[in-house]
Amino acid sequence: MSRNLAQQDQPLPSIPPARSIVLVGMPGAGKTSIGKRLAARLRLPFLDADTEIEAAAGIPITDIFSRYGEPHFRDGERRVIGRLIAQGPLVLATGGGAFADPGTRAAIKAAPVTTIWLRCSMPVLLRRVAGREHRPLFLHQDPQAVLARLAAARHPLFAEADIVIDCNDEHPEVTTRRVGQAGLNHRPPTRLPVPLGRRGYDVLIGPGLLGRAGALLADALPARRVAIVSDEAVAALHLATLRVGLEEAGFAIAAEILVPPGEAAKSMAQYQRVVEAILGARPDRRLAVLALGGGVVGGLAGFAAATILRGLPFVQCPTTLLAQVDSSVGGKTGINTRQGKNLLGAFHQPRAVLADTATLATLPLRELRAGWAEVAKHGLLQGPLWEWCEANGPAAMAGDPAALTHAVLESARLKSSVVVADEFEEAVDGGRALLNLGHTFGHALEAECGYDGTLLHGEAVALGLGLAAMLSARLGHCSQEWPGRVISHLQAIGLPARLRDLPRGFSAATLVGRMRADKKARDGALRFVLFAEAGRAFTADDVDAALVETLLRDEGCTA
Repeated sequence: MSRNLAQQDQPLPSIPPARSIVLVGMPGAGKTSIGKRLAARLRLPFLDADTEIEAAAGIPITDIFSRYGEPHFRDGERRVIGRLIAQGPLVLATGGGAFADPGTRAAIKAAPVTTIWLRCSMPVLLRRVAGREHRPLFLHQDPQAVLARLAAARHPLFAEADIVIDCNDEHPEVTTRRVGQAGLNHRPPTRLPVPLGRRGYDVLIGPGLLGRAGALLADALPARRVAIVSDEAVAALHLATLRVGLEEAGFAIAAEILVPPGEAAKSMAQYQRVVEAILGARPDRRLAVLALGGGVVGGLAGFAAATILRGLPFVQCPTTLLAQVDSSVGGKTGINTRQGKNLLGAFHQPRAVLADTATLATLPLRELRAGWAEVAKHGLLQGPLWEWCEANGPAAMAGDPAALTHAVLESARLKSSVVVADEFEEAVDGGRALLNLGHTFGHALEAECGYDGTLLHGEAVALGLGLAAMLSARLGHCSQEWPGRVISHLQAIGLPARLRDLPRGFSAATLVGRMRADKKARDGALRFVLFAEAGRAFTADDVDAALVETLLRDEGCTA
């Protein structure tokens, strides 16, 4: 033990953290002993909630329980803890039942603190509570039965803490060291609100979110019963992590439904499979559908959620860059038909989006590049983000976590603002339709390929962005430098940006025909999103089809 202690017990930073650290856990977990050590190391005040409650009441906790009952005690505890965490950075040890109280838990979670659950095994807890028979919880009762009952009720609530530290038979100094390092290194996920009134939700962005899914979704999904929809490739990588993250917080998994990977899964046949599987779990309207995967899974699972029992709660857990920056935000769900992409669908906002940026490290490079097409699109719509893309795209494609996180955050921020302004794409001009920059061409290319994987959605969008830039220049809307600038950036990322570079050919007339059938078309007239420069995009309904065919032929299409 001494050898391990010497190796692990290095000094913690002498600069106190900006956030308080609140320790939660079962009676006997060591919250007070570890808290005192931790506070001394971090040069922070240490407070014990139970001690402060007794001081405020002027009588022992045992007497508060016996004279006034537990509800009275919990009310006082809630007020005392609220006052303590408002005092500024400190280390606070809470009573065993404090974090299990809904009001106290909500107050702690709303404060600028880091919560740490000290988790111990039952044998360790039993040894540590020996001699506490005078405490209200154990009075005239079997300690093991009491602890087992408390653990069953409280462990799912303790799992909502920011950090979980297992601390059993190791030296207290080792536990203190681990708790301190975890608290100092913890960075809460970025929380981006999508303010849509009763349909509003948060987009959470950061690494490690799948493993804490239950804790993060506890407030959004109080029923805690879910059906997970994923594809076979993503499930092999991330389903186990999500499952543990849900079950640890007391969520029951009613069904796990896997579909084949790829765009072809957004089909009527797979939709029916998913619906039948969820119905087989005997859902009520509180059962939530979780989509674990890319845009295909999100669109398919979301459409199933929108249509089962006229609407089930829905959560997006996007694992691809494309889904994190685009399709997971905004509530568009749907499946494809032979006539076109997303022609069957519904607006169905999720209850939450968990964008776990750590999953991006598992993406094949082709998938990562495909997602970047949507980031580039957002850059062209927003303006300054485009210049950031040109400067930081290569770093992001090399896997730089900071660059990828910035791309996700700024894309989600743009998407949120557009969706809030035009949720149902009703604006006559501009609005949410602007998000289709590059998509009129891109969807036609995907449909012509039969969604067979020849072109990923992001690759089709990249081609569409290049074509939209060329069309904007030919119509005199933007300077002649813009097509080259857009195409050069996409090619530098490794995306296809010119039709003439593809191994297969297309018919200009056939592509234009598919564009007329696109859901964005009006009365059969072509509708494009064009731009004058980055940050100045607009919709255009008066583009001559002959001009579009000429552009496509110039790019290598047959007549």
